[in-house]
Amino acid sequence: MSVRRLAPDAVQPKEFAFSKSNDNWADGQIAKYPKGREASAVIPLLWMAQEQAGGWLPQKAIEAVGRKLGMPYMRVFEIVTFYTMFNLQPVGEHFVQVCGTVPCHLKGAREIIKVCEDKIGPQSTVSSDGKLSWLEVECLGSCCNAPMVQINYDYYEDLTPENFAALLDNLRAGKPVKTGPQVDRSCSEPLGGGDTLKDKALYDGSAVGRGDWQKRIAADREAAKKAVEAAEAAKAAAAAIAAAAPAQTPAVAPAPAAVPAPVPAPAVAAKAPKSPRAASPTAPVQVASPPDTDAPKLLAKARSGKGDDLKLIWGVGPKLAKLLNTLGVWHFDQIAAWTPKELAWIDSKMEGFKGRAVRDAWVDQSQKLASGWRPDSAVGDKPKGK
Repeated sequence: MSVRRLAPDAVQPKEFAFSKSNDNWADGQIAKYPKGREASAVIPLLWMAQEQAGGWLPQKAIEAVGRKLGMPYMRVFEIVTFYTMFNLQPVGEHFVQVCGTVPCHLKGAREIIKVCEDKIGPQSTVSSDGKLSWLEVECLGSCCNAPMVQINYDYYEDLTPENFAALLDNLRAGKPVKTGPQVDRSCSEPLGGGDTLKDKALYDGSAVGRGDWQKRIAADREAAKKAVEAAEAAKAAAAAIAAAAPAQTPAVAPAPAAVPAPVPAPAVAAKAPKSPRAASPTAPVQVASPPDTDAPKLLAKARSGKGDDLKLIWGVGPKLAKLLNTLGVWHFDQIAAWTPKELAWIDSKMEGFKGRAVRDAWVDQSQKLASGWRPDSAVGDKPKGK
């Protein structure tokens, strides 16, 4: 393995800090591990730091990860220098990793490397326009489509010097490019097309009684879109009603009547039983629960036999998810459509968690989740300002 060192001081930034969204994502990664084992999250945090820094790890980013996890900087540095997935030098906007292992070598990887040298320059340097850099790496696992390269997160396969040179020119010019095979074939099927597994029933879900999965996903997305639109309309209507309602002056409760001082009781024998403690003269105020007519639409069971993972709502753990299921709440689009009155009714049923639904903006989170969006963390994304 080649020696891996930090980039020169001249290119090192003076500081690094996770962005707010990335810091929240990092907290979610750390939460996956028990207390005292936070260092187990070091690789995902380094990966996110590299992505935020533009594809490489400056020294300040390595130190920021160490502080976040309570690790000595040297321990983090050891990990960074061991795994070649972490780049210690600046890379271009399009970072080209050329597979030079035996299958690609036999299929023409040397010619692909020659194109990199001609179009970009020496290995591990960034082109003068900042658009491209390249590096020869070990096997990338796409031997059937050799020779191939990885550019940022995408594979480009079945390369020739001609189509690869054109690919680099298009990337440099900001033109759209085709990922995957650069010849007329799908994935790793034989050139000229496959001659097996042609029956769509083998993979459209009908063989297991699930029907056309593509149509089902399209229908689910359309339903989620309509739920979001309904929720927005309900929110706008509630806001309009609240704005039109006249301000009400709260009634002033009459002052309570004076309670006469207790008359001293006559002396009693030493062994006489004690009288019970007198009740408080003022009883606690009873707050009426919202009527059941304000309840949202609830379900006896999840649609299609499987509910959404409500724990993806930030602030909802296993206990709250189970409580919501017990009430009849199984899906994001249900929560997304709650009106203020329905939200108040749900809150009245959240024994031990009152106020949580409003405080953590469940409706807003669920509207995003119902649209198909998913958070980076299994514990959800913390709402802004919370």
